[in-house]
Amino acid sequence: MQKIRSTFTISDFVIDELNTLSSELKEKKSHIVENALNMYFDYIDEKIADRRLDRLKSGEEKLIPADKVFEELGI
Repeated sequence: MQKIRSTFTISDFVIDELNTLSSELKEKKSHIVENALNMYFDYIDEKIADRRLDRLKSGEEKLIPADKVFEELGI
C-alpha cells in the first residue's frame, strides 16, 4: 500500500494526546493516527449500515433483486 503525506489541522489537545501516546507506546504518530482512523471508519461503516437497514425496514428504500441487476448489466 502506498503511503501519501497529508496535512491537516487539529486541536492542540489532540496533538498533546497523540504526543503522549506516541511516547508511551514508542510508536510513530502517523501509525497511531492511521490505526485510529481505520477504527473510526469501521465504526462509521456500521452506523451507515444500520441507517440503511432502518430505511429498508421503514420502506424508505427498496431492494433490487440481484437477478434484475445482473440482467440490466448483461451478466
